[in-house]
Amino acid sequence: MNEVLSFDDESQAYAEIEAMGYHAMSFDFPAEENELHWHDFDSVLYVTAGELTVWVDGEDESVTCQRGAKIVATAGTVHREQTSGYSAIIGFSVTPGSLTQPVNKPLPVAL
Repeated sequence: MNEVLSFDDESQAYAEIEAMGYHAMSFDFPAEENELHWHDFDSVLYVTAGELTVWVDGEDESVTCQRGAKIVATAGTVHREQTSGYSAIIGFSVTPGSLTQPVNKPLPVAL
């Protein structure tokens, strides 16, 4: 997570994603708390309902985002998330069909 901004409505989210040349998808995420991980793509996430708390490795404080929050993240940002459930529109810098699995890349195991 490199930046937290805001947006007004879903149509703005879709228009911004299209203008960036990204690929938009909407998701409903269940309650979850995950471990530190990273992604191999740039993304922008628009929270449309619920609440999401994000911790970025190396930063002192978490950020809690609700409807209207726009999170801009670059590939490789190590982070973890906690939510009781939320909905979002996500813009991916790559086509969704080319996402490598797992999408949440684990950190390397220390020897």
